[in-house]
Order: sequence, then structure tokens, then C-alpha cells
Amino acid sequence: MENRSELPDTEPFDAWREALLATPAPAPVLTEVGTVTEVGDGVAVVTGLARALADELLVFDCGVRGIALDLEPGRLGVILLGPSDLITLGEDVRRTRKVVSVPVGPALLGRVVDAMGRPRDGLGPVAAVAEHPIEAEAPGILSRSAIFRPLATGIKAIDAAVPVGLGQRELIIGDRQTGKTSIAIDTILNQVRSAVTCIYCAIGQRGDAVSRAIGALRKGNMMARSVVMSAGDEETPGLAYIAPYAAMAMAEYFSDQGQDVLVIFDDLTHHARSYRELSLLLRRPPGREAFPGDIFYVHARLLERAGQFTEEAGGGSITALPVVETQAENLSAYIPTNLISITDGQIYLSPRLVRKNQFPAVDLGLSVSRVGGKAQTRALREVAGNLRVTLSQFEELEDFARFGTRLDDATRARLTRGAAVRNALRQAERDPMPAAEQLAVLIAAMEGLFDAMSEQELAAAMTRIRAAAQGKLQVIDERISENKGLTGEDRALIIATALEVCNGPDT
Repeated sequence: MENRSELPDTEPFDAWREALLATPAPAPVLTEVGTVTEVGDGVAVVTGLARALADELLVFDCGVRGIALDLEPGRLGVILLGPSDLITLGEDVRRTRKVVSVPVGPALLGRVVDAMGRPRDGLGPVAAVAEHPIEAEAPGILSRSAIFRPLATGIKAIDAAVPVGLGQRELIIGDRQTGKTSIAIDTILNQVRSAVTCIYCAIGQRGDAVSRAIGALRKGNMMARSVVMSAGDEETPGLAYIAPYAAMAMAEYFSDQGQDVLVIFDDLTHHARSYRELSLLLRRPPGREAFPGDIFYVHARLLERAGQFTEEAGGGSITALPVVETQAENLSAYIPTNLISITDGQIYLSPRLVRKNQFPAVDLGLSVSRVGGKAQTRALREVAGNLRVTLSQFEELEDFARFGTRLDDATRARLTRGAAVRNALRQAERDPMPAAEQLAVLIAAMEGLFDAMSEQELAAAMTRIRAAAQGKLQVIDERISENKGLTGEDRALIIATALEVCNGPDT
């Protein structure tokens, strides 16, 4: 039988074991490393990263970063955010366990940056407050409030007939060379009269076009309150893909501070094409017009982040003006119909009006704002109430009169009035108008003061009316700022002032 008294004393060992178990072990440092197996133009295929997550940021040994887009058994499809010619087969790839982030903060105002927030203007690094992920969940219903404040564009045809509200998503749509970018830049320039912060995101645009936009913002004293993000056609498609999300992340920082922000995406047609290019290179199954099946979600999750937010959610607003290009006036194409269904209305620029030298070429018959008069000042709503009807009736009569039919005096008068109203909606580029000047011109046109004038005489008369509105119609400006309607005396004052300048010696 075993003698227990001869066994060694285990008490010191037990004490050491208990102390060891009580001490927390250091967390193991796991470094997952993958390998590049394929490299394409803007994409790469990586193996060995079985635990990588969707949209996770990956870093290649050469310094190029990428986003994990496709998670398939044994392989990852990666979107590259840098030149693909720097990557070699067999190169190591490492996880970062985070998504792509961009710098945010007031230091971005007045700067030109790329889709990663890196400076492109040669003014040194950006002193950002923080970095925010480019992807974020859209605010819920309880974080939103009704859209009721107007966003003045300074363009008569839009502010009068297609009003845009702070927090709205209004699509700018039309063929090439119809003035879509001009509408967007003029809207930014008009915010010099407001406290709205602006972000212009150029996607797939030529460098000279972006340079002209920057020059216009500087000349209009709006560059100091704007951020210009450029993802040009010379960039990789991955940067063009993330650009609108990065711009929205920057806008969300300002809206969280209670500010009103205007974001312009110029344009989402190039964005959709970049995403299609990346998807096809990664051999994702194509759908309608070769776009991947999730192209609707790509734009929906972006634009749903805009809105007017409650005080509990910061009290700010993000107004989104996405731009989309059509071909041969085909509004039923895949991407345009997707964006029309996502947004709260559209401003349609017609090539037919461009051929008639009608600028801005806003087709009021096909343009609509689903927020409508709720975001329009009362004075403009009262004056512009019959504008759509007058123009639509004029266009019908104009088509009818082309057949050479003999017209009575009443029809001829309606044609003359309609032509004068349409000419009164003409507006020079980079010349946004305050609301009081718009009111004076529109009332003069609707009252028939321009009926007997030629186009040159009408343009000169509008210039004089605008000058008179700046000096003699201060009471009208006060009523607009207080969101009050026009009284009979106000309307009589506007008509008398317009008559005075229209009957001047230069008429």
C-alpha cells in the first residue's frame, strides 16, 4: 500500500498554478495575410483571407489599398484604390479590420480633395477633425422631419415652378451639353446669400471642366464655404465608385453640427458605369444593360442619407442634387428610371429648348418637385401659380400655329404672352437672381409688360427691372425673408416700378 506521507509537498505548485490562472493571458496578435492570385485593370483577386469582411479595407505590400467587394469560397474580389500596375502576383495582402474612412471637418472648406480626402490643390495636408467611414446607415424615420424651408437656386424657372427644399433629393437630368453642370454650379453660387455649406463631387469629369467649376466658385466668393471632390476620368474606377459616399460622409459631419449642407453628385451616370466596369472585371453576373443586379441599392443607400433631420438628430439637413445623363432624351433607360424613383423630383433639361436658344433649358412639362409649394416662399408661390399653365397652353398653341392656321385675336394674344413669359425665363450663366428680382421680372411678364418687345428689348428691360428691384423694392425683399405673401399694394408697386423702367428712354 502506498505511503502518502512520502509524496512530495504540492502546495507551492498549487499556489503557482492558481496565480497563473488568475493572471489574464495577453491577447494573441493575429495577422491574417493573403496572396494576390490575379490582377486586372482596377481589380485584384486575393486568396488566403478567409475571415475578411465585406467592404473591409485591405492593404497590399506595395502600399495600394483596396476594398473587399466579392466574398467567395477561397477567393476575394478586391476593388483597388490605387494603380494596379504596382501590384504583382504573389504579393502579400493584409487585413485592416476597418472600412474606408475619409477626413472630415471645417478644414476641408476651400479645399480640393480626391475621393480619399487627400489634397489635390497643392495647399498642404488637411487638418481634419476626425475620420468618418464612407458607409453609414441612413437615418431612420424618427430622425427626420418635414421639409419646409426653401433652397433658393437663384434660377427663375426652378425657384418659381420646380422649388427645391432643404433636405430634398432633386434629380438634374438631361442629355449632354444641356446645362446640367451649370444648374448645379449656379445653385452653389446662389448660396452666398445663405448659410448653406456646399460640397461638389465631380465623378468622371475632365480636369478642365472641374477647373472651370473651381474658378467659378472662387469668382463667386463661394470657394471658402465649399468642398470640391474630384474623381476624374484619369483615376481608377475604384476611386470613382467611393467618391459619392465619401462626399456624403463629409456632409454628414456638417449636418451633425446643425448646419445645412448641399451635396452635388456630378454625375451618377459615370458612377454607375464605374461600378459596372468593376463588377464585370470581377466576373459578377450582368443584368439589364450589363449593370449588376445591385445597382439600384448602390444609389439608394447613398441618397437615403440625405434629408431634413430633427433637433434630436442634430437639426441639420443634407440636400442632394444628383446629376444623371440621358441619351437621345431616353428617360426610360435603366439608370435614369432608377434615380427618378429614388429622388423627390427631377429637373429635366431639354435639347429641344437648347436648339431654341432657351437657357436654362428647363422643361417645365417634364420637371416636377414632389415637395412642391411646401418648400416655396409664399410670395413666389402666389406669383408662379399660373406659370406652368400659361407655358403649357402656349406650347400647345405654338405647335398648332405651325400648320399655318388662321388665328383669331385672342389666340394671337395668348401666343404673344406665352412667348414673352418663356423669354422672361431666360437667364445668363453664373448669374443667380435674388427672390425679389425674380418676383419683379415674373410679375412684369405675367402682366403683359413684355408682350410688345423683341428679345433684345426684353433682355434690356429685365436688366433695368432687376436694378430697380435692388433699390426701390426693399419692402418686397423683407416680405420674402419673412415668408409673407404679397399684398395688393406690393403688387401695384412692382408693376409701377416695372412700367417706369420699361417705358424709359432705352426701351
